[in-house]
Amino acid sequence: MSQESTSATLRIESRDNGSLRIVLTGDWIARSGLPTLDPVIQAVAAASGAVKALEFEADALGRWNSGLMTFVLKCWELCQQQGIGFRTETLPAGVAKLLQLSQAVPEKKDAVRAVTRTRWLQRLGESALATWEGGKGMLTFLGETVLALLKLMRGKAQFRWADVFLVMEECGPRALGIVALINFLIGLILAFVGATQLANFGAGIYTADLVAVATMREMGCIMTGIIICGRTGAAFAAQLGTMKVNQEIEAFETFGINPIEFLVLPRMIALILMMPLLVLFANLISIAGGFLVSTLMLQMTPALYLHRTVEAITLNSFLLGVVKGGYFGWVVALTGCLRGMQCGTNAAAVGLATTSAVVTGITTIIASDGLFAVICTILHI
Repeated sequence: MSQESTSATLRIESRDNGSLRIVLTGDWIARSGLPTLDPVIQAVAAASGAVKALEFEADALGRWNSGLMTFVLKCWELCQQQGIGFRTETLPAGVAKLLQLSQAVPEKKDAVRAVTRTRWLQRLGESALATWEGGKGMLTFLGETVLALLKLMRGKAQFRWADVFLVMEECGPRALGIVALINFLIGLILAFVGATQLANFGAGIYTADLVAVATMREMGCIMTGIIICGRTGAAFAAQLGTMKVNQEIEAFETFGINPIEFLVLPRMIALILMMPLLVLFANLISIAGGFLVSTLMLQMTPALYLHRTVEAITLNSFLLGVVKGGYFGWVVALTGCLRGMQCGTNAAAVGLATTSAVVTGITTIIASDGLFAVICTILHI
């Protein structure tokens, strides 16, 4: 049988002993409209300091929940501010006990740390120190990787070729789909832009040369490196970061297994071996995209397009793209494994390590390609 609900009310009475009594009636339920503290504040102010204590009368109190507790706490805070006594003897036993528990442990004064703005010189110094530590960590990791590679060449590394073949399958054949899609679109874009601009000078036939040279020297290796960085480099960072969180890397070290040799080296070798093959595949797909645009928009015959493509591709351009692909594969593996090994020990750190690996890898690829361009210009390659 449901209990009939009555609205919550309060009445304030002044006592002869200088106390102020709050008479509580009805159901003090949080979801219903409850009286505010304003009448109590006004009564205390009207007494002009004559109130010595605040007490309650709860004989007619019905049901209650956190709504009543909130009101009582506000009354207690008011008494603390005004220096008035607070009596809880006539409150319900549950409310009095909850109030006692809330005051059992006082709030720590230093629990909330004030946020202060640091000076620009301090921020600059902290950024410089962070950059120095990051560079030192990368050089240390690079040195450990080189030492592991030398041990592998001597046949003394803790290394399994089965791991290399497994990683090669994950970063090679399984990446063909996305590599083909992106590079096919890149070939379409290069051919479309070339055909549109070169046609103004009556040189639309050189669209095949543009697509072939741009793809072989730059776009094939760059786009493949960026794709693999976002796909495989992020996976390396997430895998090693998760192992770091689960303390698996510490377990390897406990058993005397070098994590650089056992975990990092197979991923790095696999990506260095697969990237040149992926770049060759990307070049063919990109040229196929240019072939489609040239034969459909420029009415260029397939034989002429293929002839111009073969004439434009030199051995230097071909080898440059392959070498850059292998180098970009090393960069992706290095940044992905580095961020994974530097990961923190919580779940959020894995996401940060993955993001940092992708950003660092892509930035390094673009910067390295610019350096390659300068070197090739100096050497007339």
